[in-house]
Amino acid sequence: MRAFYEAFWADAPQDPEPYEWERRRGLLLGEVQPGDRALDLGCGAGRFLALLDNAVGVEIAEEAANRARANVRGADVRLLQSDGSLPVGHGEFDLVWCSETLEHIPDVAETLGEIRRVLRPGGRALITVPYHGRVQAARIALTRFEAHFDPLGQHVRFFTRRSLVGALAFTGFEATVLRDGPFLVARAVRA
Repeated sequence: MRAFYEAFWADAPQDPEPYEWERRRGLLLGEVQPGDRALDLGCGAGRFLALLDNAVGVEIAEEAANRARANVRGADVRLLQSDGSLPVGHGEFDLVWCSETLEHIPDVAETLGEIRRVLRPGGRALITVPYHGRVQAARIALTRFEAHFDPLGQHVRFFTRRSLVGALAFTGFEATVLRDGPFLVARAVRA
């Protein structure tokens, strides 16, 4: 998986504007509190990381991590461990921002477990994933199923509100999931 994302980032612009940048920026800034120690999981080229004080970024690809370090001077950006664990200690963070990342990860339960591990008791995770809804999903199934669910594509998981709440509950979170435009937003608290 790491090789796939190394190749992806090798062809990407130095500082691409993230998908739905303004909307997601607002979500993050509305959640972060003064003094929060935050983790940006899947920090990409660092746009969201730049908004956070006292934060750590984690990426799977060295190419992306290097871009984040170049784009956000002095940023603490680390690589995901080869076993999938986060390269940080237990209970280090008040907030984990994981936006438009979870759908790319094969083992969602392991990743959510890692997010829970690095959060302090009562810590929060703010997660966004693409949202299709029933009508759009039916349209996709009828008109472009093969292209959308391409086994060689980047998305390996697709979430409904119920499946996201279920995955979060399974891994020890109390969560609310709301639809916000083209994505689902989960606000989860480490139980």
